[in-house]
This record gives sequence, C-alpha cells and structure tokens, in this order.
Amino acid sequence: MPQGKIKRLVSDRGFGFIEGDRGDDLFFHHSEVQGATIEELREGQLVEYEVGRGQKGPCAQSVRVAVQTS
Repeated sequence: MPQGKIKRLVSDRGFGFIEGDRGDDLFFHHSEVQGATIEELREGQLVEYEVGRGQKGPCAQSVRVAVQTS
C-alpha cells in the first residue's frame, strides 16, 4: 500500500492533498479517511492510501494514518 505525507489540509472544507511516494500530489476527500476524522489529521503526517480515480484524475482513497515502526 502506498504511503505519503499530508501536504495540505483544508479541514474546514473537508479535503486535502497527499504528497505521494512518487512525488505526485493526490487529492483526498474527508469521506475517504478511515480510523480518524479529518480534524485529527495534521500536515506532514504519514498516511497510507489506495490510488483511485476521481472526477479530475487520480485521487487517494481509503486514507488512514500509517503505523510507524521503529
């Protein structure tokens, strides 16, 4: 499953962008966030997601906070 960091959050409008592991930016909607609310997410946070197809191109789906192992 791809991982990326949240690049920009617009939580009051219910969406954000993830900087993907390939350097691409992917839009995500708050309805795709799993296990948390969009208000709990922070810019720079590591997330896992699936790449889907939105109205305007590729987007992130099934977005969830990545478990970091040390």
